[in-house]
Amino acid sequence: MDFVVEVLERFFSLNREQATRIMLQVHNDGRGVCGVYPRDIAATKVEQVTSFARQHQHPLACIMEEN
Repeated sequence: MDFVVEVLERFFSLNREQATRIMLQVHNDGRGVCGVYPRDIAATKVEQVTSFARQHQHPLACIMEEN
């Protein structure tokens, strides 16, 4: 769970409280919203998070969806 909080803080510029709230939502519901971004920024964030998770051998999945 600490890994997810770190990712949220690092890549989505969330503070510890915000990151913890989203992490718990992901833990309980299987998904959470990290933010709303233009398509190109969202795609970059998905790529960064996915790469970071792989580098750390963590199964965290990050996707983007249209509103």
